[in-house]
Amino acid sequence: MSPQPQAAVGAPLSRVDGRLKVTGRAEYAADHDVRGAAHAVLVGSSIALGRVTAVDTRAALAQPGVLAVIGHLNAPKLAYRDNPRAITDPPVGERLHVFQDDRVRFFGQPVAVVVARTLEAARHAADLVRVSYRAERPATDLAAPGRPANDPLPPQDYVRGTPDEALAAAPVRLEPTYRLARMHHNAMEPHATLARWDGDELTVWDKTQWVQGTQHELAAVFGIPPESVRVVSPFVGGAFGNAARVWPHSAVAALAARVTGRPVKLVLTREQLYHGVGYRPAYTYTLRLGSSRGGRLTAMVHELRAETSTYENFLESALSPGQMLYATPHVRQTYRTVPLDVNTPTYMRGPGYATAAFAVESALDELAHELGVDPIELRLRNEPAEDPSSGLPFSTRRLRECLRVGADAFGWDRRAPKPRATRDGDWLVGTGMAAGCYHTLRFGAQARVRLDADGTALVECASSDMGPGTYTSMTQLAADALGLPLRKVTFRLGDSRMPTAPPHSGSLTMASVGSAVQDGCDGLRRQAVELAVADEGSPLYGADAGEVVVRAGRLHVPGDPARADTYRRLLARNDRAHLEVLGSFTPPSGPARSSMYAFGATFAEVAVDARLGMVRVRRMLGVYDAGRIISPKLAESQALGAMVGGIGQALLEHTVTDHRDGRIVNANLADYLVPVNADVPDLRAVYLDNGADFDTDPIGVKGLGEVVAVGVAPAIANAVFHATGRRVRDLPITVEALL
Repeated sequence: MSPQPQAAVGAPLSRVDGRLKVTGRAEYAADHDVRGAAHAVLVGSSIALGRVTAVDTRAALAQPGVLAVIGHLNAPKLAYRDNPRAITDPPVGERLHVFQDDRVRFFGQPVAVVVARTLEAARHAADLVRVSYRAERPATDLAAPGRPANDPLPPQDYVRGTPDEALAAAPVRLEPTYRLARMHHNAMEPHATLARWDGDELTVWDKTQWVQGTQHELAAVFGIPPESVRVVSPFVGGAFGNAARVWPHSAVAALAARVTGRPVKLVLTREQLYHGVGYRPAYTYTLRLGSSRGGRLTAMVHELRAETSTYENFLESALSPGQMLYATPHVRQTYRTVPLDVNTPTYMRGPGYATAAFAVESALDELAHELGVDPIELRLRNEPAEDPSSGLPFSTRRLRECLRVGADAFGWDRRAPKPRATRDGDWLVGTGMAAGCYHTLRFGAQARVRLDADGTALVECASSDMGPGTYTSMTQLAADALGLPLRKVTFRLGDSRMPTAPPHSGSLTMASVGSAVQDGCDGLRRQAVELAVADEGSPLYGADAGEVVVRAGRLHVPGDPARADTYRRLLARNDRAHLEVLGSFTPPSGPARSSMYAFGATFAEVAVDARLGMVRVRRMLGVYDAGRIISPKLAESQALGAMVGGIGQALLEHTVTDHRDGRIVNANLADYLVPVNADVPDLRAVYLDNGADFDTDPIGVKGLGEVVAVGVAPAIANAVFHATGRRVRDLPITVEALL
């Protein structure tokens, strides 16, 4: 069988939707407009725990243009049915029921919503709503005991070997504790929902990473069939995980639209984003580590504490790196969540893995310093032959190559082994590195592929694009599979009426949706070829269908240029307006045959002002084993963006809470610091060649949006230690910690 030519996949192409975005024609959730739409503004609680005792709406309702003020006293009762499809791994517990009772569970919880004809009127009236409370003392500090849960869940535990005995016998032992501050996603686009009812049919334009997840959740909230809900979200202006589930404001918008009988648009303010949607939770991570004097790890004991809300128990994959990244025979892990009077955390880029990597990779660096061993060499000495947690072979594991390629490209051999040995004027200069990994996820997906008589193709799937370039990568894949120029292929997403897609998260979109697109396009191409070889009017009549390939819309047999047809002529001759195929992908069922991860190594150079303690990242390099790279330009963009985010995690980002009342005191982009241009140095990303991993999926990809973020913060922290000789175990690393 002749292979289909590859012209688009692997080419560094610009985004197909780029012109729409830079000219302002891409429509995000709040950009959509519906005739007669009213505007809604939330009123958030000013306490973190207690009950609402009164809501005075008289002044608000007296304002011109105000249509309604809705709270628990006058809101209709909602069904809030169970919804197992709320997110892929929903927290245990029960999501917040908006306006269904008088209880306040966290600061900023919606206690009322004002609906008015204009946004200005709604804002003004919301300021006039007076809410009275019976407040209780909240528990919001992870360092404190927390609030006893009504039904406390046992911790997540893992054990292999006899870690206590191995630790006691280890010649070298370390016991560091690391602390990671809460982080908020702070995407450019705020969360927004526009809701419209047409009888019992609900249409929602929403910022979401999963239109069909939002569809099912709103159906469950309002007690209506999922097919009665349509969710539209063609563009997402960044999310990093916090739009993968439905938050209270979406239900509020739909509720307000139902009560007022008109479409309602609700956009969260920047401050409300700190209370209204999830965040990366704060962690305390104690790691007891034992090794031989030659640097062989013998035991690791991990003890994790993370914040969660009192009404939902959020857990993430924070244990996996400690189980499989290194060949450690004796391991025990305990992962406890602490119920606090806060809103529920959620996934943030590299969820769980980025948290664990800071602790594990910092501890490896501490061990390397203790033993006088190069940090890369220490990691190489502890490379496992197979997955230590399952005994399965890795589908591919090229971490050794990532380390070697990265060391050569970064100039690691010029590094002075001793900390605080290199200066540049007033600046102490240091280098550090860290390994990273992220599991390869795949979920079932479908894609509709249609070839029209004019020789153009349309591919549709209910996926999302929050920035990584789904529109572009899927178009590249489809163009090659169909044998069409890129300009002849249109990929559409972001509508719950399209074929099934999983959440756009967890680095699973390319493997899942991409495999469905490949299947559908392959199927359609084969359908066209079979039509041609059976068509007596086609030059390909009687040809071996397995030998026919398609390029630039031309079906031909390689080596025989006279035997060629085109899609356009073929469909016209057969009086076909179009050909259509529904492609699908279903991950294999049954026991896993291999352990599937993407891997990476991150290298960082920092300079620390010897007198002032200021840290500046000078350069960074990431090298990744991420499977087949469909779109190199987009892949590089993902890696560079992750490095920028990692700089924020390591040096800047920190949610500050006033524990007296649960108020977040830096709930704005002036006081919650994120990296800006002045913080971003020379960044470089390298993806290993020839890395296709067909054990994971039919197109050989592993997913790369998460692994690129996992090792960044520990690489920077390790570089700070190398520069200063001072080990900072709390993120972010502040000036105060280095003075």
